[in-house]
Parts: sequence; C-alpha cells; structure tokens
Amino acid sequence: MSHVSQHTPELRAAAQYLGRRRFLTVAGAATALAFSVNLPTAGTAAAAELDARKITADPFTLGVASGDPLPESVLLWTRLAPKPYETGGGLPAQRVDVRWEIAHDESFRRIARRGTATAHPEFNHSVHVEVEHLAPGRVYYYRFRVGGWISETGRTRTAPAASRHVSELTLAAVSCQAYHDGYFTAYKHLAEDDVDVVFHLGDYLYEYAVNSVGGARKYTDRVLPDVFNRETVTLEDYRLRYALYKSDPDLRAAHAAHPFVVTWDDHETENNYADDISENDDPPAEFLLRRASAYRAYWENQPLRRPQLPTGPDARLYRRLVWGRLAQFDILDTRQYRSNQAYGDGSHVPGPESDDPARTITGATQERWLIDGWRRSRALWNVVPQQVTFSERRLDLNAEAKLSMDAWDGYRASRERVLAGVKAARVENLMVLTGDVHVGYAFDIKDDFADPASRTLGTEIVATSITSGKDGAERPANWDTYTRANPHLRFYNGRRGYVTVGLGESEARADFKTVPAVTVPGAPITTAASFVTQVGDQGLRPA
Repeated sequence: MSHVSQHTPELRAAAQYLGRRRFLTVAGAATALAFSVNLPTAGTAAAAELDARKITADPFTLGVASGDPLPESVLLWTRLAPKPYETGGGLPAQRVDVRWEIAHDESFRRIARRGTATAHPEFNHSVHVEVEHLAPGRVYYYRFRVGGWISETGRTRTAPAASRHVSELTLAAVSCQAYHDGYFTAYKHLAEDDVDVVFHLGDYLYEYAVNSVGGARKYTDRVLPDVFNRETVTLEDYRLRYALYKSDPDLRAAHAAHPFVVTWDDHETENNYADDISENDDPPAEFLLRRASAYRAYWENQPLRRPQLPTGPDARLYRRLVWGRLAQFDILDTRQYRSNQAYGDGSHVPGPESDDPARTITGATQERWLIDGWRRSRALWNVVPQQVTFSERRLDLNAEAKLSMDAWDGYRASRERVLAGVKAARVENLMVLTGDVHVGYAFDIKDDFADPASRTLGTEIVATSITSGKDGAERPANWDTYTRANPHLRFYNGRRGYVTVGLGESEARADFKTVPAVTVPGAPITTAASFVTQVGDQGLRPA
C-alpha cells in the first residue's frame, strides 16, 4: 500500500516504485514462510490425527479466551500446549480434535451451541471457533474438551443488536505488559471487575530477552528456560514468548472473565518499526520475514476471527464493531501502514519533514475507512481504540516544543485530516482510547491545540501500562512540565493499572485504576481519579 497522497508525476513514479518493491519483499517473505491464507483441508491432514488419549498432561495450560463480540456471534480461542515452554507445546505435528460448548449457565445445564474444531499443528495447535446463531446482548459460558481433559470455564457475551437502544456499556482499556518488568497484578483485579468488554491497545508482549528469574519478578521458586533469554526474531521465538505470557495466571483469569478486542502496536514485532522499516534499518525483505512471523504468532495466540488471519507479512487488523445504537468502535492499526518516523523515532521540534502532507500514520485506505465509517455511524458514541498518543503532547516549555515523532504529533497532517473528518461527519461524542506511553493521561482533543479556548472535539483516554516501566510513580519527574505545557491535559499519573470507561446516554465516565507496585505480587488497586464528559458537550471534568 502506498502512503503517497499527492498526484505529481514524481510522486506517482515514487508510488509505483514503492509498490513494486513492496510486492517483491512481501512475496519473498510469504514464499519463505509458506503460509496459506486458509486453514489446512481435511484431506491434507487426514493421515496425521493424534489420538487424544495419548495426551497425558493438561493441554489447556494457556487458558481460554473470547473476542470480537457480534450481536449473534462470538469468537472462542484456546491453544493446546501440555508443555508450553517447548517447541510445539509438547505435541507432535498432528492434528487434534477439540470439542467445544457454549452455554447459558455456568454449570452447562442449558447448552446453547456445541461442536468440534480442529487444532492444526500448522497453527501451533491453536483453535479459533466462530460461534454463530447466538442471542444478542447475552452472557454465555464456554469450555473446551480434549480426550479426558476439560479446560477452565470462560465467560463471554454477545453485543446487543445493532438497531437496539442501549443505555450503558462498561469497557476496560489495557496496554503494555512487559513480562520482565513485573507481575500482572492489574489483570487479577480486572478479572474481578464488572466490565462488558476489554480493549487491548497494544504491546501484548515484548520482543526483549527474559532471563531465568523473570526479570523484575525475581523468581526464587522457578527457573525459566534459556529459550526466553533472547530477542524474538523467528516464528518459534514469538510462539514461545506468547506461551510465557499466556501461562501467567492473572492474564489467564482476565481472558477467561471477559471478551477481549485486541490490536497491536510495535513490540509484538519490534520496537518502533514503521511499515517495512525496522528499528535498525534491516533490509526490508529480511524485516518483512520477521514481521510475517510476528503477525502469524499474534493471530495464533489471540481471539481473532478469520478475516484477521495474516497473509505473509500483511494482516487486516483494523475493523469495526458496534454496541447497539450506543457505541461504534473503530479499531485502528497505526503501525503496519505508517510512513517512517521523521527525524528518527524520538522527540524533535516539528519541521518540514514531519509536517509533509504526504505522510500518514494510518495509510490512505484505513484513513478513508475511518472517516467513511463516521459518516455512516448511527451511534451515540464513536470510540477509536488505537495505539499511540493522538492529542498534542508538548514535551517541554519552549516556544517551539519538542514532540514525539512516533505518536500522532509526528504525523500532524494525518491528525488534521482525521479531525477534519470528525467535523465533516458532525461527530459529537468522540472518544479516543490509547496505550503505548506507560502512563495514564486524560486529554481534551482541541480543534486547535495552540488555542486552549478553541472547540473541544472529543476526549482521549490513555490507559497506563500493566507492567511496562516497572512500578512507576504517581507524579513522574516531568509531571509539572507536561501539565504546564499542555493545558488540554486534564490528568497525568505514572502508576501501573488500567482504565474503565462507562458509556451512557447522557455522559461517559472514566476511572483510572492503579496499583502501587508490580515488582512484588499482590498489590491492591485503587481509583486514582475519575472524569466525566457530557453527551453533546465534550470536555473532561472531575467526577
């Protein structure tokens, strides 16, 4: 996909060149991986079926999950791995039949649907079941069976019918869970929280090495294998790293308790990559091979539907969900299609390179899809779950302040086009959900960030990290600078945790929930601050 949006002969020629280069590198990576678009057929797998009675250890060590709820459907996930820290999860390269059932009650007396799915070795024995013909707006319970083994029970729900008037919805937003930076205590609390759906905004795992004691976890009762003490590069590296993360009991509990809607940022592949450009400027064909491995492992280990299955190094992750007439969710991918960061990927004063109107953070196709979706939206709230800080964030008090070149500040033309789309579509209740920065922020999205008195077009709620950055601080060292430099910044907290957002017919309420530490297990959770924004009168106010 070309990122060029202008129409001069020079730019058209550049677009054609980039398109040819893109085709060659994508095709090369796809060929090297030999990844098929479709699941293996019954014929090709018929000679390689594993007798489930030969599975002598619990195959459900990575838990269960559900995701992307639709009015009459939900996606159920699990992955068979009796030995999760071994290549292949401890199973031979044979297919396994997995029975599933979904019920109206936790005791499974009233079965709604049941069936059998195949766990293929080509997909690392992961299972993705798209259960259809369910009732809208209902809670369901589900589980899997293999031989004599039964998984834990998961709880999920379908979305309300698209035409239904819904009075309320409570979501949670989470991001950035570096295993080596601490315990997933926030997920334990989230599993016990009363929310309808969880949005994961990126950095589900990190590519960095995890040592034998689990980094900041400092295990004394276990030793992690050496396979984790290296950066993830190959498909097997990424698969094993997901096994490490998903074996965490608190993360398993959160997935079992709530349906998740997931999108990636950079660390699921490599820090600060941009399209086919790696952090260390590796040859594009080489990096796309790595990206294909990362994308493949991501799909295998997340509750994602068939349309999100990658083809080589490409995957259509941006998608739209609705919750009755109350909310439309436009889930973005701001990593796969972006122009390379200007002036490097750090902080810099904006200039001609960063403000080039041809630059994009979403790609032209996704940008049109987003704005067209707003034009057709019938929802009261239009919510955009995405990765990096959308609002202007001045990093110092200078007249020409530095901005983050990796966030939307490094792609100001992209942001201007998107905000122009908000105004053209007359979106009155816009909310952007963001991760990435390992702190909690609450922003008013201004029509003109240079003018605090300009119209507020929406609000941005930034979820802090689950663990990344270790314990953090309530007021980081730059707290005073940031709050003075950004008058539209209504809240800033540097602890770990998550945020819940209650969407209602008259207002939305955001509760920032934090834990005092993640480098020791079992920390309590508190609500650090709460804010509301009114329907038809955007702008955050203390609750």
